[in-house]
Amino acid sequence: MLFTSHFNTCSLSQKSKKTFLQNTQHGIVMVLIAFIGCHLGTTQAQTKTPDWTRWFADGTYDGFKVVSGTATFEIHNGILIGTTADDSPNTFLATAEPVGDFELLFEVFTDEKLNSGVQVRSHLAAAGDVPPSATRKEPLAPGQLYGPQCEIAIDGTAGDFWDEARRRNWWSTLTETQGVRTDEARNAYKKGEWNAYRILVEGDHYRSWVNDVPTADFRQPHDPKGHIGFQVHRIKPGTGPYSVRWRNVTFRSLD
Repeated sequence: MLFTSHFNTCSLSQKSKKTFLQNTQHGIVMVLIAFIGCHLGTTQAQTKTPDWTRWFADGTYDGFKVVSGTATFEIHNGILIGTTADDSPNTFLATAEPVGDFELLFEVFTDEKLNSGVQVRSHLAAAGDVPPSATRKEPLAPGQLYGPQCEIAIDGTAGDFWDEARRRNWWSTLTETQGVRTDEARNAYKKGEWNAYRILVEGDHYRSWVNDVPTADFRQPHDPKGHIGFQVHRIKPGTGPYSVRWRNVTFRSLD
């Protein structure tokens, strides 16, 4: 009888121990799962990339305005088309609000006799404005856009940055970074074809690629924020009309 009682007591203790161990193991597993989930969530939040925005795909110009000239813009099947106008200065479809750090992707096709460009971190002149460091000291026209412009052209300058209506010089020259302007860079733009551009501006660092070929890489601290603007270049009287077309225009802010 004593033996039987001792046996039952021992059996209950073993069951209790087993239950305790199972509960402990389950608790440890749940804590580990919670820790890993929290860690993964934090990592994902830290590595989350900014959202891309497709411009003009919906057929509207929301967030943009035409400045500086009288050339016309239209959107057809998601393609932005800019067309020259007689007696018009350079015209731009510009962002209504300035931007800081960003990445911009697009494809562009120009008529052979027309060059173009995309302004980045550029500024709208007020009445009487003479831009700092301007090579010409006369005031700009009110509403004229000035600043860095990524060139679109078939003459070997594509992807370089021109300082529009201000220093009136190439930023590769101003910053002594002509080394990036290799033969491959000068020949990156293909006449009569759609050409893929990538523009990346972070802090004072400006870079561009044309058809995956590096075409600009320089630093300048003078324009921390400004407008992006798609250019229709002025033409000689009695010529044209000519057009430039952009498609798959995709933007993301890196601020």
